[in-house]
Parts: sequence; C-alpha cells; structure tokens
Amino acid sequence: MSQGCIISLGSVNADFQVRVERRPDLSETLVAHDFMQLSGGKAANVAYLARKLEKDALLIAHVGTDALAEQALQPLQEIGVNLQYVERVAGQPTGVSMITVPPDGQKGIILAANANYVWSAEDIAGVQGAIVNAPVGSVLVVDYEVPPFIVEAAITAARQRGLPVILDPSPANRVDAALLPQVSYLVPDAGEAEKLTGIQLDSPKAAIQAAHQLWQQGVQQACVKLKDGGCVVVSQEQKLHIAPVPVPVVDSTGAGDAFAGALAVAVLEGQALPDAARFATAASHLTVTRYGSQPAYPSRTEIDSMLERLADHVHLF
Repeated sequence: MSQGCIISLGSVNADFQVRVERRPDLSETLVAHDFMQLSGGKAANVAYLARKLEKDALLIAHVGTDALAEQALQPLQEIGVNLQYVERVAGQPTGVSMITVPPDGQKGIILAANANYVWSAEDIAGVQGAIVNAPVGSVLVVDYEVPPFIVEAAITAARQRGLPVILDPSPANRVDAALLPQVSYLVPDAGEAEKLTGIQLDSPKAAIQAAHQLWQQGVQQACVKLKDGGCVVVSQEQKLHIAPVPVPVVDSTGAGDAFAGALAVAVLEGQALPDAARFATAASHLTVTRYGSQPAYPSRTEIDSMLERLADHVHLF
C-alpha cells in the first residue's frame, strides 16, 4: 500500500534576503550584505522540507505570471514537489517577501502577498479535488496567508476524508474559531498564541495554559512554538514541554515552517505525539543555525542527531 503525501496549501513567495548590522529605521538607508534570492512562503517551505525528508509533497498555491514565479518555484520543482495544483494567476505578481536578518538572527519581514491573496469561489472545486484525489493517509498542512474561505474549504475537504489537518494560524487575526474543532494540530508561535488566547506567554506554564485554552476550543492537539526554540503541547491525553538545547542562532527565517513541515512528516509516519513534537522541534532548532530558509533545512540524519540531544528535554506537566 502506498504511503500518503504531504498536502501543503498556502503562500509561495520570491524571497529577497539580506544581513544587516542592526535593525533599520524606516527613515534611513542602511547598508546590507549577503544578499540572496530564494524560494519562500509557508506552503512552499513545508513542501520543500517534506521532499528533503523523502516524502511526497503536493503544493496547492497561486503565483503570478511574472519572472519571480520561476524564482519561487524552481527549487521546489528541482527537489520533486508536485506542482500540478499551483496556478499562475494572469496579470498578478508573485508574492514577495523582503527579509532583513540582524546579528541576533531574529529576522524581520515585509510581505507583499500579491497572487497569494487572489483566489475566487471557482477555485474551491480545484482545492477540494486536489485533496479528494490525494493518496490515502495523506496529511494537510495549511496556513492563513491565502483567503480564509480557501482555508475553510481545504480543512472541510480533508476532514471529510479523515485526513489529519495541521493549521499554521498565521496571521492570527484571520483564524475562524469555528474551524478549530476540525483541526488535528494547531501550531501557533508565541505571538500568535497570545493573540488567539489573550494569555501573555512569559513562561512554559503560561504557554501550557494558552495551549490548553486552544484545546478547549476544539483543537485536538495544540503545539505552541516558544520564543526560545522549545514548544509546549496539549492534547486530551497529555501536557508536555520540550525545552530547547543551546544552538547558535544565525537566522530564524523559515524555522516555524520547518516545525510544521517536520510535524507533518512525523504524523505521516505515525509517530506518537511526544515523538512528533520532538521531531518538529529538532528540525526547527537546526534551521536557525544556517542562513536562509529552504537552504537551511536539515537532513534526516541531522534531525536524528538533534533528537538525541533533545531526548532529556521533554517534561510532562
């Protein structure tokens, strides 16, 4: 029996990234260095990591009809992502992400969503068809950097097939709470969790409280990514905190997407929740140690090595 695939629906961007010596003021021209042009976007990053970890990946997304579409899609095509359901929207530019990375590695992003936001009601059938025709055992990963009605259509189609749904609630102000009972795994970062719950995440205990509140709203498993690189997880069966291990933070770009993508791979493989969360945390840890997003994504061997370092960092609440 063939294994399912990772279905990744959401944003695809052309990334333009530079290093800066400090955070720029909007009123100044700040000299930068280490310029890179990359493929990016949440859905693109998830699909890329899935393929790097040798899983089939299907991308559902919109790009423009400009030259930037090639920048965004070429690395995905080269690594073997299925681009059958990527539509080029006539007359629209491809999404663009402009990224600055200061010495502490905590990136700043200005996003022009462009084609990512250009969907119509006629696109719903295509989204549903892609999910209906995906292999048995597939996993849907979806983010809110596309219109909410597309997110709703995708989640509904996946749940009707009994497929697990991983939702990246970014941006948090687009999240429809009525959909949360259909979500298998919610993966907000600390800032998104604060917006969704009103709880200030100033400690792992507070993060557990926020994750518990999200679980009470119907999410089957709430996985809150913490600012220090760790995470907390709440489900009906357990509450746990995965504490970080020290790593050199070079660039945080794409680390959250690495978490979502690695979690999807772990779910596809049938890993138990604590193991899946640790696997996702390991992938995120490794991503921040290199410059860029997709070029920084780790191999399975690297993740396995990091898993050993994280083995004693799982604490039950």
